[in-house]
Amino acid sequence: MSDIQHHTMPDGRRIAFRLQGGAGPAIVFLPGYMSDMAGGKATAVFDWARRTGRACLLLDYSGCGESDGDFADGTLSRWREEVLALIEAKISGRVILAGSSMGGWLMLLVGEALGERLAGVVGIAAAPDFSDWGFDDAQKGELHEGRTIREENPYGPEPTPTHGTFWQDAETLRVLDHAIAIDCPVRLLHGQRDPDVPWDVSLRTAEALRSDDVQVVLIKDGDHRLSREQDIALLLQTIASFPTE
Repeated sequence: MSDIQHHTMPDGRRIAFRLQGGAGPAIVFLPGYMSDMAGGKATAVFDWARRTGRACLLLDYSGCGESDGDFADGTLSRWREEVLALIEAKISGRVILAGSSMGGWLMLLVGEALGERLAGVVGIAAAPDFSDWGFDDAQKGELHEGRTIREENPYGPEPTPTHGTFWQDAETLRVLDHAIAIDCPVRLLHGQRDPDVPWDVSLRTAEALRSDDVQVVLIKDGDHRLSREQDIALLLQTIASFPTE
């Protein structure tokens, strides 16, 4: 990870990224909630891009990984702004977005903003609108009041926090109740043993997308992370299936 660089946003916050030059469309990987570009899927995509001569961009959202900021200040709007700024500053030409879990929601928001620059989309257990289906009424009440809730974290020792500011912003960015203005090819990978994001969310996403070139791949024994060797192989195969430029 010695190739980490930083991009400075207009307000001075520094966003960490890794950039691999090569053939386009450039692959931009968007990690999940409280994840970063050091994760297994992100690293596998970057290493594959390096081996095959493909352009690739990884980044850490503000408050995550090597980037500046406090995680409590993070929102989808803020992170979308950072992703778009990095793409504008570091990538020429078209882009393939790959998003994991929350990154799959962010991927749709960024994809709509990119318009014709978007060449393809790959979701890995994409979780759009989890501010709605991911919390019960009592939790939503707490979040609506601006409070922070904490839930058991199966992936680490500390509880997972959701801050009221994040939830309130996310509620304004829900996408499954209207047509998602993306027209490029979309591939959605989802494990049917995912305990965190129901696999029917990918089916609902497919229905909402304006594109007709949408495929959902269900992995019967797949979990939420989809980070086993065979899952990574499927992800890389899926990205490689998009034509180069």
